[in-house]
Amino acid sequence: MPEVIFNGPEGRLEGRYHHSNDANAPIALLLHPHPEQGGTMNNRVTYTLFKTFKERGFSVLRFNFRGVGRSQGIFDSGIGELSDAAAALDWMQTHNPNARICWVGGFSFGAWIGMQLMMRRPEINGFISVAPPANLYDFSFLAPCPASGLVIHGDADDVVPEESVAKLVNKLDSQKNISIDYQRISDATHYFNNEEEAELIKQMSGEYLDRRIVELAAE
Repeated sequence: MPEVIFNGPEGRLEGRYHHSNDANAPIALLLHPHPEQGGTMNNRVTYTLFKTFKERGFSVLRFNFRGVGRSQGIFDSGIGELSDAAAALDWMQTHNPNARICWVGGFSFGAWIGMQLMMRRPEINGFISVAPPANLYDFSFLAPCPASGLVIHGDADDVVPEESVAKLVNKLDSQKNISIDYQRISDATHYFNNEEEAELIKQMSGEYLDRRIVELAAE
């Protein structure tokens, strides 16, 4: 998959991009976990989601937030990272002007950023959030939540207790015209450290995408 460098708000941003052969292909943007806790675009979960979208014909981009890898700038506590994500989506849309479907996916900190981006960009049709840090960050901005999506969480997560994510899911799922699919992975911690757990994330997200792509195409 080609390495790409594109302009962000604080300088160049480094990414990995797969461009579909279909000019009308849907697009997906994937966001990695916390930059100050070792998160990069090559994180296992982020890469797993990347492959899942790629296999379904999406043009898909994952990238390093500012200050990570070869991306310029310094960590900005989420404010600048949200701007980075918006710049990444702009870049994707420039290269995919005919895309009618747009998704965002994120892991942990990246899930928080992705859901904020979704609130600001009405063209985003769906989301996949893995281990959203519902106990660490405020998700009250999702009122109302603009799109349905999938949430995946480990039930042995000692960083983000499962109860806090379940509460967030219930709040979102109760909103009008919104449906949240909540999938739990038994004995998985916050970091999904083994290949078996990554494969479960791939399976769950793939099955969800297969269903939702058909539903969105019919709308």
